[in-house]
Amino acid sequence: MFRSHTCGELRISDIGKEVILSGWVQRSRDLGGMTFIDLRDRYGLTQLAFNMDSNAPMCEAARKVNREYVIQIHGKVKERESKNLKMPTGEIEIIVDKLDILNTAITPPFTIEENTDGGEDIRMKYRYLDLRRNTVRANLELRHRMAIETRNYLDKQQFLEVETPVLIKSTPEGARDFVVPSRMNQGEFYALPQSPQTFKQLLMVAGFDRYYQIVKCFRDEDLRADRQPEFTQIDCEMSFVEREDILNTFEGLVRHLFKTVKGIDLGELPHMTYADAMKYYGCDKPDTRFDMRFCELNEVAKGKGFKVFDDAELVVGICAKGCAEYTRKQTDELIEFVKRPQVGANGIVYVKMGADGSIKSTVDKFYTPEELKKWAEILNAEAGDLLLIMAGEANKTRKALNDLRLEMGTLLGLRNKDNYQCLWVVDFPLLEWSEEASRFFAMHHPFTSPLVEDITLLETDPGKIRANAYDMVINGVEVGGGSIRIFNKDLQKKMFSILGFTDEEAQAQFGFLMTAFEYGAPPHGGIAFGFDRLCSLFGGSESIRDFIAFPKNNSGRDVMIDAPSVIDAHQLKELGIDVTLQEKK
Repeated sequence: MFRSHTCGELRISDIGKEVILSGWVQRSRDLGGMTFIDLRDRYGLTQLAFNMDSNAPMCEAARKVNREYVIQIHGKVKERESKNLKMPTGEIEIIVDKLDILNTAITPPFTIEENTDGGEDIRMKYRYLDLRRNTVRANLELRHRMAIETRNYLDKQQFLEVETPVLIKSTPEGARDFVVPSRMNQGEFYALPQSPQTFKQLLMVAGFDRYYQIVKCFRDEDLRADRQPEFTQIDCEMSFVEREDILNTFEGLVRHLFKTVKGIDLGELPHMTYADAMKYYGCDKPDTRFDMRFCELNEVAKGKGFKVFDDAELVVGICAKGCAEYTRKQTDELIEFVKRPQVGANGIVYVKMGADGSIKSTVDKFYTPEELKKWAEILNAEAGDLLLIMAGEANKTRKALNDLRLEMGTLLGLRNKDNYQCLWVVDFPLLEWSEEASRFFAMHHPFTSPLVEDITLLETDPGKIRANAYDMVINGVEVGGGSIRIFNKDLQKKMFSILGFTDEEAQAQFGFLMTAFEYGAPPHGGIAFGFDRLCSLFGGSESIRDFIAFPKNNSGRDVMIDAPSVIDAHQLKELGIDVTLQEKK
């Protein structure tokens, strides 16, 4: 056999045992009379000892072994003289009496250690080597544990795991589809699913009642740290439920994951409306680990001759506790931050509440100290605090102030990754208007139900309709979202009409679903969690790539296998695709 034990298994209680270990050479140290090798496998490290005095040939053989060689050893467990209590196996070592080199290895392009000297590009190219590192492997072990615990919880809640098709029909709503040409139906294309949305609704029509799937999804969109062209969802749907049934069930899932994976007991999750999230935080996924809520100042700031405020649709501010002593350099850096193209603001008005009771601002010539005190009262500011005020068009200003708020939270150390604050955001707008297309688009998808009390607005003011939709937010990251679905065919037809579909277009795109509804669709709703995002949050990372075995880079490329790539002209011809397109490329 190749091994009797793993490299992370042996302890002081195993002293005297004859063992066989196999693994990779992490490092070796030649001390003249002694040579030591750290042997690594998935389970840990074990120190191997070779003594020149007692076994010179074996020691000479050990000196020829290089990093990442795959070796097998036979030996006896011995207590270490110089213990390393930071290692689980640090109290023992193996006195080797037989060494076999199973495979040699060239020198890796970076060190296979926790703090490697390899940059991201080179590690992505040699991802199979990067995966040997403890930190990367631990991320995938965490992902495995979360998948197991997700299945355990949903199984106990009587959910069935059902696989849905990967080759489906392309739809015009949402992000761009990845398309797959059909050889047998030339000129026609499959799409890779952005979500199993329609299939899980069909499963509800079929009476499956509670469905889930840890499923791969695909979106052809621009990438960033928390996006990949292929990603994984915990996709779920339930029948005969209202919104609270779904929130309670999946709040339970998140509590279960935090308890079993992190050992954290979450309390009851608060609910916040979309309107309040935008009013007080400027975004629909507020980071509630710290306060610094927005306060509107229109009534006390406008009409005083300061044109920037007088012409603004919104004057709004935040209070940065204890920051009144910020230097000119520090406040200038904040102003430069909001002027960046990613934020897009023109500047900041700030008010310093001195510890001695003084008040200084960048608009002293327009406002008296008494008027500035009113601002401070609205913002709940005290001596020693710094008020940061922005003004302009309402939506743009709220977005910019949200960026500034998050920056302040980071600068003040208020965004501790180990402090988990979760909430539900509810009552999103059902529709959003596109000036460019001159029509409404679904904010979530066309199957989201309006709130019952807003259905009458379908005929009079569709833009004001609230969706029976909900997102779960953890530490300012949207990790899941869903809605109660439209199950009435007449209401669904009306929704398609508002979204600009003709009857023929709706039938062509979604006729199969509408036909299914003719056979009795139950009230139903669901949710999908971004599994990669959940894993990265639990692992304390901002990048989901760290929790995907073989991720793509920011250009959507797999640099390890060099994909996407051109394909053979014969293949293109078989698919009915113009060969000259590739020749031009």
